[in-house]
Amino acid sequence: MSFHYKQQQYKNGMPKKLGVFLVSLVIVFVLIGFMTAGNSTYRLSSNTITKWTNDIESSVFLRLLGMENRALLLVHEEDDQFTSLSSTLFHLITSIKPNDFRSLLGNELPGFSIFDTEILIAGEGTDYTNLPVESSFPLEDVLEDREAVYEEEEAEEEDSPKQSETLENVVFIYNTHNRESFLPHLPGISDPDSAHHGEVNITMVSKRLQQALAEKGIGAIVDETDIVGEVLVEKDWEYWQSYHASREVVSAALSQNKNIKFTFDLHRDAIAREQTTKNIGGEDYARVMFVIGSDNPDFKKNTELAKKLHEALETDYPGLSRGVIPQGGAGNNGVYNQDLSENALLLEIGGTGNTLEEAYRTVEAIADVFSDYYWDAEAVQGKEGGN
Repeated sequence: MSFHYKQQQYKNGMPKKLGVFLVSLVIVFVLIGFMTAGNSTYRLSSNTITKWTNDIESSVFLRLLGMENRALLLVHEEDDQFTSLSSTLFHLITSIKPNDFRSLLGNELPGFSIFDTEILIAGEGTDYTNLPVESSFPLEDVLEDREAVYEEEEAEEEDSPKQSETLENVVFIYNTHNRESFLPHLPGISDPDSAHHGEVNITMVSKRLQQALAEKGIGAIVDETDIVGEVLVEKDWEYWQSYHASREVVSAALSQNKNIKFTFDLHRDAIAREQTTKNIGGEDYARVMFVIGSDNPDFKKNTELAKKLHEALETDYPGLSRGVIPQGGAGNNGVYNQDLSENALLLEIGGTGNTLEEAYRTVEAIADVFSDYYWDAEAVQGKEGGN
């Protein structure tokens, strides 16, 4: 009787087990499809997995391998092994790093999570208290009419070289937040959030960069689309959607100009003047911060370019660069159109307290070091092509 009973039970359980197996199989296929064929914004990527694991100590992975090869465990003490594994487990369960109090405060205090931003390279004086903050303003405030005072030097305009008209254009310069302006040129305005203007703004700095590059024999295109004042208004978009609008501009430029190798998006920061100004040789410069979107596949290559320019500035213009930081994750764009090119940068040129003249000096310095980088790279490619 017991044998027949067990046999009957086995037969009765078979449909249930088969159903569980089939449901599990379907779930596995759905997950695989989501992870491999879904929108790149939502599916898992190697960069996402890297973010999840970059806070885990390397010794933990070593000990996991040590389960298969015991020789790897000989380099660590048993007590140290227990401490590392227990700390890692605590971090994974609570999202709190035992050796970093910021992780606790960042989870509890509104707005404090910005201090968890990584700094790839810290320039002079750069720390977690003076990093750029991605802002979003009501569009009507940005478009508000304001008086601006600035007189371009006519003599300088007349003497400016016209080489850019005959040079091969390899650089595309644009301004996602094209109406970002500077308080010294806005009489009666003291609020950094109101530092916006339709004409006297960051686009003038882009034009000066184009001119400086032309003097170095490098052709550049400056896009003059009023992204904020025209595109956003026409599409009925909000200010935070500026990068969606500028993406269309960059994509069109790259498709129409196959020689473009670099794209630079110029902005100005909103932190205090003392953080964004550096006196070099008796003249004030607007300091520059290189921002790399960490949520795009070209993150490593774009970061490599930023690091090289930072290092060159440190050599020739010490203190001018504030450093290189990644931006991504919740509350940040994280791409900044940098997935469209392996040589794409977002540059924060000075802040609301700087003047256009200070920003001009900075982009001339950037053109100086960039030209060295560009022509060195061209020479190397020429040699490789000749072999």
